[in-house]
Amino acid sequence: MPSRILVVDDDPTVCELIQEVLAAAEMESFALTDSKEAATRIAQERFDAIFLDVRMPPPDGIELSRQIRASGLNRTTPIVVITGEEDNAVLKRAFEAGASFLLFKPIDRHRMLRLIRVTEGSIQHEARRYQRVKASCKVSIECGLERLSGTTLDLSLCGLLVRAPSTLPVGSAVQISLELKSGLAPLRVAARVMRVSADNCMGLLIENAGREETKRLQEFLLPLILAEID
Repeated sequence: MPSRILVVDDDPTVCELIQEVLAAAEMESFALTDSKEAATRIAQERFDAIFLDVRMPPPDGIELSRQIRASGLNRTTPIVVITGEEDNAVLKRAFEAGASFLLFKPIDRHRMLRLIRVTEGSIQHEARRYQRVKASCKVSIECGLERLSGTTLDLSLCGLLVRAPSTLPVGSAVQISLELKSGLAPLRVAARVMRVSADNCMGLLIENAGREETKRLQEFLLPLILAEID
């Protein structure tokens, strides 16, 4: 289990809350409210997981994520970005910088504990957000006037592999409607076709997913990832 976890947030109250949850999971952690000090420690020490707030005096959580992914010691360390942002662009920048998961404010203890369990199993994997898990969900794909219905073969926070009766050209911008659970409203996000195969499969990259869409997808994926870890 991870035992050296770094928490970086300029709000001491948030640091204390996260440390309390980590302690309840029997994980050792320490917190820093100075992001410059955190940058120095990250460059000098190896951590098992790092929690970073998005909004801090420079360097902020996104810049620290970039530094972590460029470092030798923590290049593969799971990064959990803490955010209360609604801005799609901020969420996208966090993932592009190397975030493994998002922890949304206000912080929910039960969701955080589940996230910690996933983080435990991701130490040996770079950017767990790119790990695909097998999942069969109905999906509708719209591209202009063309409509396709298919089924997912696997999912990640960043994309999905879909089998449909036919495929669309690589580069096509699409809208997808993903049925994560029966009885709930479909998840609607923009995506782009990144690859196609001869067996009518398409790899789709999710683009500009907002806070609520990302949160729903993450909540759906966590139990599946946990099942693989177990």
